[in-house]
Amino acid sequence: MTDSFTNSQARERICELCRLFWQLGWASGTGGGISLRVGETIFMAPSGVEKERLQPSDIFELDRAGQVQKAAPGHKLTACAPLFQAAYDHRDAGAVLHSHSLDVVLASMLVRPGEPLRLTRLEMMKGLEGVGYFDVHEIPVIDNTALEHELKDRVERAILAFPKANAVIVRNHGVYVWGRDSVHAKTQAECLDYLCRAVVRMHAAGIDHLQHDRSAPDAPDLTAACAA
Repeated sequence: MTDSFTNSQARERICELCRLFWQLGWASGTGGGISLRVGETIFMAPSGVEKERLQPSDIFELDRAGQVQKAAPGHKLTACAPLFQAAYDHRDAGAVLHSHSLDVVLASMLVRPGEPLRLTRLEMMKGLEGVGYFDVHEIPVIDNTALEHELKDRVERAILAFPKANAVIVRNHGVYVWGRDSVHAKTQAECLDYLCRAVVRMHAAGIDHLQHDRSAPDAPDLTAACAA
């Protein structure tokens, strides 16, 4: 599924999301990026443009294979393009968002090299695609590179290795999140940001987030009392 937009509406939607991400602090400077697909046409925000000032005429159009069909005068294609394309190719995504969320960056620093970010027993997990409260959900964390396009192979390997995850976190950098359309991708990004914020705050409080909600064997069952 993809967004049911006209080309002009798709361009407006990207600008709207870029302004939102800037307000949230996810796209400071000219960082971050947003792409969505309408049928076989992919729309992408350009590189090096202040996201809060983005205009519909600044948006690139690509075909399903990632080849530029309409360039934005005076702009260059985002370095995120091959990473967005990985989600389109391997997950049939309808939209892909790149956030520089500080909470995601901090959470990535708490993950040991070679391991994924693990989440469990946090209510907002239910906002992630196919994830339940009692699951142990794993999101891949890959190491950063000097240049963004050099992440392509690592992102592709992570996507294939973690088929249940709708995101790839880049350590000390940010996250790529996708969904079936722009609304779904946006909600996935918001839920993940909340979950990473929870992990960071629990770590600061000395709480092991993988163990914090385990009931003691002799703990009283308060369900009946709470329902009374």
